[in-house]
Amino acid sequence: MQEERRLAVLRAIVEDYVSTEEPVGSKALVERHRLGVSPATVRNDMAVLEDEGYIAQPHTSAGRVPTDKGYRLFVDRLTTVKPMTGAEKRAIATFLDGAVDLDDVAGRSVRLLSQLTRQVAVVQYPVLSRSTVRHVELVALAPTRLLVVLILSTGRVEQRVVEVAEPMGDEDLADLRSLVNRAAVGELIASAADALRALAGPPPGPAEDPAVAGPEDATRATSAASSPVVEALLEAMSDHRSDERVAVGGAANLARHVDSPDSAVRPLLEALEEHVVLLKLLGEAGADGAVTVRIGREGPYEQLASTSVVATGYGPRDDVLATLGVVGPTRMDYPGTMAAVRAVARYVTRILDEA
Repeated sequence: MQEERRLAVLRAIVEDYVSTEEPVGSKALVERHRLGVSPATVRNDMAVLEDEGYIAQPHTSAGRVPTDKGYRLFVDRLTTVKPMTGAEKRAIATFLDGAVDLDDVAGRSVRLLSQLTRQVAVVQYPVLSRSTVRHVELVALAPTRLLVVLILSTGRVEQRVVEVAEPMGDEDLADLRSLVNRAAVGELIASAADALRALAGPPPGPAEDPAVAGPEDATRATSAASSPVVEALLEAMSDHRSDERVAVGGAANLARHVDSPDSAVRPLLEALEEHVVLLKLLGEAGADGAVTVRIGREGPYEQLASTSVVATGYGPRDDVLATLGVVGPTRMDYPGTMAAVRAVARYVTRILDEA
């Protein structure tokens, strides 16, 4: 009973401190929360919590504030993540459903997350190596010029224009399109690249698998065109620009914390310029959709010891492609932030799955 009561006192201190930005005293706790005990009992519980390192007194005459250890216990003992309201869910869906491409999805996601949480939002672009090929389209722009379109499971689309040695008719183009898609669709980037390289090699012999390629598939025109088409696809697949790209939004929210004694705003502002730092802050997300919370010194950078990160993975069909989350001072609304991060990740996953 004492442990549960002290946890209730700690929860009240965290909630009040996040809300008011002021150290919390025992009198305020009794007045604002129905703890069911006397002020003297609350004071005793606060003394025990302080002795155990869950709260601290910043000044002799001040109330108490949560420590990193206190925030961690608070987060770990959350019985449920604060649910999003119906209006919030509809707003998320409406805002994200209007996205037209991957860049737009990332941009809209960080704006939405920063608005919902009033923190800095970070969205990692899907890592190319974890992508699979969804479709390859070939479009004739001229008799010897093709538009090659690569569509990945992440929603990323790459386009290349290639010149081929001989004119291609509709049947030749259909044959080559079929060959390329049979080799690559559904495969991870590395496997798809290997299969495509085999297409561009010398004509296969009768002993080779006709499901990949065969003499009956390779007319003179398709054989001549396969090499430049494959080269274009391989070039698009080896483009690793997105592997360390992040979208950032809501940096202006840090202005609220400039005068706060418990926040390291300047180091965090500097960190926003370094994408590698942000990626390390987000960390590795699991495939189970869990939201991870790293508080203060649990993070990888000592200079960001007053910073917390709430993050989760996203990706179609339980295949984590990248991470998104929010970064801000340790004094944040953890239940609300965790709910927002989880909801936005689910909607981004759905958008990529339906793209």
